[in-house]
Amino acid sequence: MFVGKVTGSVVSTQKVEAMRGHTMLLVEPYCLDKETHSVLSTIGKTFVAVDTVGAGEGEFVLVVQGSSARLTPETKNLPVDAVIVGIVDTVHVEHKCVYSKEDKGQ
Repeated sequence: MFVGKVTGSVVSTQKVEAMRGHTMLLVEPYCLDKETHSVLSTIGKTFVAVDTVGAGEGEFVLVVQGSSARLTPETKNLPVDAVIVGIVDTVHVEHKCVYSKEDKGQ
């Protein structure tokens, strides 16, 4: 599981029947800044994840990949390898808040 930021959405009118009705979002993985440990920084990749929680653009989310992506009731029969399973409210590291949804994060 990792933290990512929703940067956009994907629309596909032609897809397998099982994927119809599922929202697909672009997610950019983030990690803790290696030097300061005080902010979340992008790792420079983007991928598509199925949204199961109603996330929106600009929100930080929790993402699972691989076989874990098919362990939710909503995705157990889908051909997916990345699923958004939560929306992040806060991230605390070493007794400091490095992200807060209320403060609009970074």
